Amino acid sequence: MNAAYVRQAFRSSTASLSSRTIGRSSRDALASHGRRIVSIRQYSDDKAPAAEVDAEKEVETDKTEITPETELLKTIKAKEAETADLKSRLQYLQADFLNLQRNAAREKEQQRDFAITRFAGDLLETVDVLALALKSVPEDAFAQADSPSPDSSDSASNSKSIQTYLKELHQGVDMTHRLLLSTLFKYHVKPFDPTGDMFDPNQHEAMYQAPIPGKEPGTILECQKTGYMIKDRLLRAAQVGVVQDTP
Repeated sequence: MNAAYVRQAFRSSTASLSSRTIGRSSRDALASHGRRIVSIRQYSDDKAPAAEVDAEKEVETDKTEITPETELLKTIKAKEAETADLKSRLQYLQADFLNLQRNAAREKEQQRDFAITRFAGDLLETVDVLALALKSVPEDAFAQADSPSPDSSDSASNSKSIQTYLKELHQGVDMTHRLLLSTLFKYHVKPFDPTGDMFDPNQHEAMYQAPIPGKEPGTILECQKTGYMIKDRLLRAAQVGVVQDTP
């Protein structure tokens, strides 16, 4: 009786243990299945935005896809911009070249016009000497040379007098002076006499001052040495006397 009771109790405990084990295993299986479903849902939710972004990128790529026409338009625009830049540079270079030509022509003309400046300045001393030689002979000496001398003998009637020789010498000096001035004039060297003008320190050199009644102060009353210009440039200042301001 005891043995039968023991076997029955063992069977009942074994059955209860197996039912508990099955229940636990089934609950664990359901829980793990639920967790797997939740993780799958979360993974799918995380994947959804990335897939949408990739789809948008593909759409944008399709929209901005470079076609041969687009590439050709870009090339044309780049060439047009390059052409405009080259044209602008060419215009600037052309303007610079024209300015260079004008400056070179002006410098060449100035060199040609003023090449004899030093030579002309040295030659003016000779002109001054000839002018002084002409002024050294008074005008009445010519009248004496024209009138016959009462002391001349018949043997010397056909010969020239000393006054005649002096007159001819004076005429030769005068012709030399005029020819020299004419030659200087061909090279744009011109004399000027500022007598009666107002004193200009840029063109005149004051040698002395003197108070002259009735004359405006600063007026040039005498030109001791003639001034000269070469074109529009001063070659030599005129040496003058100036009226002084009386107190």
